[in-house]
Amino acid sequence: MEAILDLPVIGLILQFIGYLVQVVVLNGGLIITLSTPIGLGALCGFMNERSGVVNIGIEGMMLASAFGAWYVASISAGFLPDAAGPLGFTLPLLIGLLAGLATGVLVSLAHAWLSITVRADQIISGTIINIVALGITGYLALLISQSSPRSAGNLSALNLPQPVTDIPVLGWLLATFLEHGPITLSMLVVVVVLQVLLYRSRWGLRTRAVGEHPRAAETVGIDVIALRYRNVLLGGLLAGLAGAWFTIEYGNSFQSGMTNGRGFIALAALIFGRWTPLGSVGAALLFGLADTFGRAIRQTPPAGDLGAVLGAIPPQVFAALPYIVTIIVLAGVVGRSIPPAADGQPYEREATAR
Repeated sequence: MEAILDLPVIGLILQFIGYLVQVVVLNGGLIITLSTPIGLGALCGFMNERSGVVNIGIEGMMLASAFGAWYVASISAGFLPDAAGPLGFTLPLLIGLLAGLATGVLVSLAHAWLSITVRADQIISGTIINIVALGITGYLALLISQSSPRSAGNLSALNLPQPVTDIPVLGWLLATFLEHGPITLSMLVVVVVLQVLLYRSRWGLRTRAVGEHPRAAETVGIDVIALRYRNVLLGGLLAGLAGAWFTIEYGNSFQSGMTNGRGFIALAALIFGRWTPLGSVGAALLFGLADTFGRAIRQTPPAGDLGAVLGAIPPQVFAALPYIVTIIVLAGVVGRSIPPAADGQPYEREATAR
């Protein structure tokens, strides 16, 4: 085996595969954690685009929700009791989470009104949301930081009993998928629920019909406008969860532009996942793996020839690895992943059209 590993090319490939497996085994929980905002953002896009509304404003929705959750939680921490309950929930954090959800819904309502009622260009609507959210949250964060608001803390992860995690293989799987904060756990539940509902419920059938052929859906009694509004607002809840993850679960503070393009990566995950919940979150896990792999190389680089080769690469390349993977993925699936037929097409009711 050592002779094979010493071969110039094949040896490096085998070493790389071994190191990648090691990263996954040792950092499985971190991969899922870092995938959470991307997965929730992709599910937000799924709710929008499956019903025919393009949403490139996920980045702005997440950023606004992150600010709303942090600010309301910080203000609440000044006068509300902070006794921690299950998963680290305190009253300020709970109120902050609700504020993050409400912010996501409000921004989604603006996008729905522009895209569905006004029938504005949906790409422009999403772009406006991204620009406005970045500008307003950055300005407000700068003003608020001068008063040094009190931190409300953050949510804690579920801790399994030691005897459970010590079970061979099963213990690792349970720890990898369950030892997370409530927002990450909610993503793992929501993706399964949405996958089942999409193909096994009346809502899923109607959503697919409206996204593919809204005129035909209207002829059988489906209210296309109401369904699109409902789905876009539900998508806002998911974007709100993704934003709250940044400031009350993964961290406990807000920085301008802290989403760092993850809303756009979520769109790539949605496309790569072929507009399905499981596919989108699966693609999000791929980006989470790329992020974790980049961190692992910078912190604990591999030994041997592989370490020497990777050490010659500037560390900035590994920091940008999720974005590089995004470009590669999009370049590979463009033209092969087909969106819903009515995606991005404003709809006008039959009676109004006449």
